[in-house]
Amino acid sequence: MSAWILLSVAAAAFQTLRFLLQKQLSMGPLSTGGATFARFGYSMPFILALAAGYIWYQGTGLPNFTPLFWVYALSGGAAQIVATWCMVALFSARNFAVGIAFKKTEVVQTALVGLVILGDRIGFSGLAAMLLGLIGVLILSGGAGAARWRVFNRAAGLGLLAGALFAISAVTYRGATLEIASNDALMRAVVTLAAVVTVQAMAMALWLRFREPGQLGRVFAARRVAVWIGLAGLGGSLCLFTAFTLQNAAYVFAVGQVELIFSMIASRVVFGERMTAREGVGIALVTASVIAVGLLH
Repeated sequence: MSAWILLSVAAAAFQTLRFLLQKQLSMGPLSTGGATFARFGYSMPFILALAAGYIWYQGTGLPNFTPLFWVYALSGGAAQIVATWCMVALFSARNFAVGIAFKKTEVVQTALVGLVILGDRIGFSGLAAMLLGLIGVLILSGGAGAARWRVFNRAAGLGLLAGALFAISAVTYRGATLEIASNDALMRAVVTLAAVVTVQAMAMALWLRFREPGQLGRVFAARRVAVWIGLAGLGGSLCLFTAFTLQNAAYVFAVGQVELIFSMIASRVVFGERMTAREGVGIALVTASVIAVGLLH
C-alpha cells in the first residue's frame, strides 16, 4: 500500500480525535475563537521542536524555498483558520450531520481548486471514485432521502464554506511543499507546517487579545484538554502535509473520507448506539471509494 494512503488514513484518525476534543471545549469554557486557537497554539511548540530536531538530525540545514512558498503557505494558513472556525461553529448547529456532509464536498472542491491553481488533473476513473465516496458521505450524514435534509440552513452554509476553505488550504499547502528545494518528503512537510502553524498561532493570539479579552486565559486554563487538541492537530497536519508532497491533494482528501467512519465508530463507543442499515450502505460506499482511489493510484 502506498505511503500517501496510509498517511491519509492516519490524518483522518487524528482529525476525528481533534474535532471530538474541540467540540468538548467549545460546548464548555471556550468560545469558537478560543477552541480554534487551541488547535494552533498548542501545536506550535511541538512542531517547532520537531522541525528543529529533524533539520539537526539530517544535518543538511534549512532547505531553500522560493518566495512563492510564502504566498501559498500564508494563503493556506488563513483559509484553514476560517475553515476551522466554521467547523467549531458547526458543533452548536442543530443540523450538524448535514453540515458535515457539506464539509465533505471538500474532496470535489479540492479537485477543482487544484486544477485551477496547480494544474493538478483528475482522471475520469478517479473522479468517479470520489463521487462514489461523496454519495456514501451524504447517506451517512442523513442527507439522502432524509426528512431533515435542508439545503438552506446555517449548518449547511458553514459546512459548505468550510469545505471550500479546506480545499483551498489543501491545494496551497501542497503548492508550498513543492516550492521547497528538497527530495525529502518529511523535510518539506515539517518546514511548511512549522511556518504555517507559527503564523496561525500568532495571528489567532492577537485576535483573541484584542477581540475576545479573557479567552487566552481560558485557553491556558483548559490546557489539560487543549494540549491534546494541539497534539492531535499536529499529528493530522503532519500526515496530511507529507501526503500532499507525494500525491494530488484531491486524492488525499478522497481517502480521508474514512474520517466520517472513524467519527461514527467513536460515537458508537461513547454512546453505545447501533448501526442502521442506511449507515451500513454509506460505510460500504465510502470504503469502496477509498479502495478504488487506492487501487487507481
